[in-house]
Amino acid sequence: MRKNIAEPPAATEVSVRIEERNGKRRVLVSGEAFIARREWETAYSIELIEHVLRVKGPVWLNDEIMRDEDPSATQSFIRWNILSYADAGDFAGRRLLDFGSGCGASSMVLARMLPETEIVGVELLADSVALARRRAEHYGVSGRVRFVLSPDAGQLPAGIGDFQYVMLSGVYEHLLPVERRRLLPLIWSKLKPGGILFIFETPHRWFPIEAHTTVLPFINYLPDRVAHYCCRRFSRRVDHDSSWTDLLRQGIRGGTVGEVVSILEGGEILSPSWDGATRDQIDLWYQHVRDRGSSLTKHAAMRCLKVLKAVTGTALSPYLGLALKKPGEAPPQTDEHRVSRPASSSSH
Repeated sequence: MRKNIAEPPAATEVSVRIEERNGKRRVLVSGEAFIARREWETAYSIELIEHVLRVKGPVWLNDEIMRDEDPSATQSFIRWNILSYADAGDFAGRRLLDFGSGCGASSMVLARMLPETEIVGVELLADSVALARRRAEHYGVSGRVRFVLSPDAGQLPAGIGDFQYVMLSGVYEHLLPVERRRLLPLIWSKLKPGGILFIFETPHRWFPIEAHTTVLPFINYLPDRVAHYCCRRFSRRVDHDSSWTDLLRQGIRGGTVGEVVSILEGGEILSPSWDGATRDQIDLWYQHVRDRGSSLTKHAAMRCLKVLKAVTGTALSPYLGLALKKPGEAPPQTDEHRVSRPASSSSH
C-alpha cells in the first residue's frame, strides 16, 4: 500500500510517500532540494510519522525517525558516553534529566537502555514536547518518561525535582555563551551529591575541522570576526546573511572540558573505561564511528589522534565526551541491579 502524505508547493520540489510492507512502513522523501535522509524503514505508525513530518518537515523527517530507531545513531552515543562511566544497573530506581530533549529521540533510547529509570525531558519548544509525548505513548513508557516545557532559555521548569544523573546530548554547543554561564549552574544545582553530569555529542572547540556547522578547516582557531567572515564567504552550509549570533546558536563554537569545569567550579572529571582498561575521549569517539562502520580512514584518524596525545598530552577528538561527578556521596546501589559496562567488539 502506498500513501502520499506530503506534497508541498512545486517550488520546494519535495514529496513524501509511505509504502507498507512486512508490518513496517518505508518512508520515501524525494525532490531536488537538500534532504537529510531520503529513505527509512520504520515501525512508527502512519499517525506518528505524520506528527514527525508536521514538526520537522520533509527534509528532516527520516533523519528524526532514524535518531530514535538506528542503533548506530543516538543509541551509540549514549551507550559509549554514559555506560563507559557508570554501570546500567546504577541507574535503576534513579532519576535522570534529559536536558534539551528535543523531540524525544534521546529519551526513548534511554527508556529502552535503562528500563528501571525515571526520565524527565526538558525542552524549550512546545511542538517538540508534544511530539516527544506522542513518542512516549507509542512505546508505552509515558508512566516513567515525561516531558516538561521550559519557561524560557534561561530557566528550568519549576517542580521538576532533583536528579542522580543529568544528560546534555547534542545540546551544549547550541547554548549561547551567556546561556552556558547561566544554565549550567542551575542544572548543576538539580544534581544530587555523588550524581553525574554527562555532556556529549558536542563538537570539540579546538578540533582542526569545524564539522558541525560549516565543514571548514581552522575556523575554530580564528577570532570571532574573522571566523564570521570566512563562514559566510566560504561555507556552502551557511546563509550569507547569518549573524554571528545565528552561527553560535547553530553550534559553531562547540565546547571544551575546561570551559565546563570553569563554569561549574567543582566536580570530579571521570575517565571512561571498558574491557578493564581506562580510556579517553579519542576512544569514545572511535567506538561510536566504528558502530557506524569501520574503515581504514577512521582507524588512521584515531591513530593520528593517539600520536598527537602522546606528543602533547591532549586527547583531542572531533566530539566532546565529558562526565563530571558532583562532590558528595551517592546512596549505595544494590548489587542485584549492577551489570557490566559496554565491551568493545575488538581491541585497538
